[in-house]
Amino acid sequence: MHPIPSSPVAVAVAVFLSFLIFFSVHVTPSLSLSGCGSTFTCGPLHNLSYPFTGGDSPAHCGPLEFRLSCNGGETPKITISSLSYRVLRVDSLRRTLSVARSDLWNETCPKESVNTTMDSRYFSYGGGNTDLTMFYRCNTSLPDIEPANRFWCGNHGWSRNDSYFLVGPVPFDPILQIVECDESVEVPILNSIAVNLTHNRSLLAEALMLGFNVNYTFPFFDECSKCLAFGRQCGFDSNLRSDSDQTPKVVGLSIAGACILGMFIGGFAYYLIQRKRRRGVLLVQTQSKDLSTPPSSKSILTPSTNFSRSTPSASYTFSKSDLEKGSTYFGAHVFSYAELEEATDNFDHSRKLGEGGFGAVYYGKLQDGRVVAVKRLYENNFKRVEQFLNEVGILTRLQHKNLVKLYGCTSKRSQELLLVYEFIPNGTVADHLHGRQSNSTVLSWPVRLSIAIETADALAYLHRSDIIHRDVKTNNILLDNEFRVKVADFGLSRFFPNDVTHVSTAPQGTPGYVDPEYYQCYQLTDKSDVYSFGVVLIELISSLQAVDTNRHRHDINLANMATNKIQNHAVNELVDPCLGFQKDYNIQRMTTAVAELAFRCLQQERDMRPSMDEVLETLKAIRNEEVVSQKAEVVDIRSDDIGLLKNLPPPLSPDSVGNDKWVSSSTTPNSY
Repeated sequence: MHPIPSSPVAVAVAVFLSFLIFFSVHVTPSLSLSGCGSTFTCGPLHNLSYPFTGGDSPAHCGPLEFRLSCNGGETPKITISSLSYRVLRVDSLRRTLSVARSDLWNETCPKESVNTTMDSRYFSYGGGNTDLTMFYRCNTSLPDIEPANRFWCGNHGWSRNDSYFLVGPVPFDPILQIVECDESVEVPILNSIAVNLTHNRSLLAEALMLGFNVNYTFPFFDECSKCLAFGRQCGFDSNLRSDSDQTPKVVGLSIAGACILGMFIGGFAYYLIQRKRRRGVLLVQTQSKDLSTPPSSKSILTPSTNFSRSTPSASYTFSKSDLEKGSTYFGAHVFSYAELEEATDNFDHSRKLGEGGFGAVYYGKLQDGRVVAVKRLYENNFKRVEQFLNEVGILTRLQHKNLVKLYGCTSKRSQELLLVYEFIPNGTVADHLHGRQSNSTVLSWPVRLSIAIETADALAYLHRSDIIHRDVKTNNILLDNEFRVKVADFGLSRFFPNDVTHVSTAPQGTPGYVDPEYYQCYQLTDKSDVYSFGVVLIELISSLQAVDTNRHRHDINLANMATNKIQNHAVNELVDPCLGFQKDYNIQRMTTAVAELAFRCLQQERDMRPSMDEVLETLKAIRNEEVVSQKAEVVDIRSDDIGLLKNLPPPLSPDSVGNDKWVSSSTTPNSY
């Protein structure tokens, strides 16, 4: 073994001692913020942490706005915009709360009529809510009828005790034409109970106690995440204020010292280890030189012959050396399996975001503080390795604001195949249209049109890059907190070279979205994605699922139902009523134009469908109100063609991924 040069050691030791002396002096002021590192319990809520404080968690461990009032086993309370709320649930992953107004807890008639407001910079209304308006001190000069939305406030000493509630927009209810009320209170309630409340006034108190959803954000989230990633604590000293904006500053206890000191210690250790392992690493790189081969359509579509169909375990003889940390694979950073296992808390079930036909997705936090989604592929067999190679090879050569970003992966010789993506916190378009997060007041028409444009932009970019996505669906369109699109799941995608007219594959895809011609010849073109996107457009218009066996048998397939209604000039029967189709002319005009565009995308013959570039430009024109008044000419779908849509028995095969639907759980189901 070669002797270690003395100069690097001396320098490292000197710097190490210097930093010890420096930080022994300079971290002392932060010690007053100790005691913030552990979670705390407040009533029935457990494992609470920054930015929340309360109970045995000191007040300096978080901003004052997040201070909880804890009283034994009672539901904790929080004050938002001067109103007191009971906190029913805290979801730290999505940064959401479920809260109920304290003055309406087990009480439908408050002492003071105060509307619910979320004008705080830290809190805003979440998804899944519907407006409820309660009117008080109303006259009783009604005929002999008993409105389903009337209730009484008999213990307040009011001269007029009749009260009414309205679910949804006000003042469109006819009851307001014949009654007069002195006061009103507005408060959101959950969509899930709003539907039943309309017909059952006995649920009013329950609806108020179930509360509504609130999003929260807090300052210095990134700084705190980095602090926690290094095993330190987050505190909040309200006495430390910026001269410019008077905003309290978060204090990470000794974080700077830990970071810099850790860098020097790690660098010194790395120097020693590298000298010992250099020859071994060179040997592994020589034996695994295929990892450094630049990606090509051939290398992506055809995995290395090192992977045997009959003996997949033979592929993992290098799992210990793995070429992992610090290496790249098709240009993607290679993570060690142990690092990702730690990031996901050993793939704890509570961190599972969703799962599908190819694997499960877990929430994780890397050592550098980045929040990620880790896709864990099922079974390390030949097909999964091909899937793995395909997704890595495609995503590493693409960069677009509306495509999910791949941070890296494990080596293909790792004990498990793992892909690491940026974490997109707001679920999928499917969740918001007809899933657990569905809420028409959040996905308004402008938001839906923006989703359509951004998705079309991403797909047009893929096609210009000679790539077919092959699995375009609302479950694979992710949304961030600003409802910006991130198209995901490239496991089925294929390169589409310029010198060929199609790509032949085994039957794959998701029922309801697959190009009808694909079932005849199993050949894909860029127009196959156009067809799938046409289904997505109809979902955005209607809020209906692509396939729903609860609908009439002729309408089970949404594409079939949509083409029939559009052809029969019954677009109004297709559009989600919550979008305001009947009340707003602009929405009526735009949804009709999008429906006509979707009709073109859903043509049976591929040659009759527009390109994604044309689809994108048409959507932009619709948004910019530049649609030519003359309707675009569309091709008639003859009755026999419609019959083809109705009777598309997708051939089943072992390769089919028809079950690749992310299953919702208590956390956001993300497709990656």
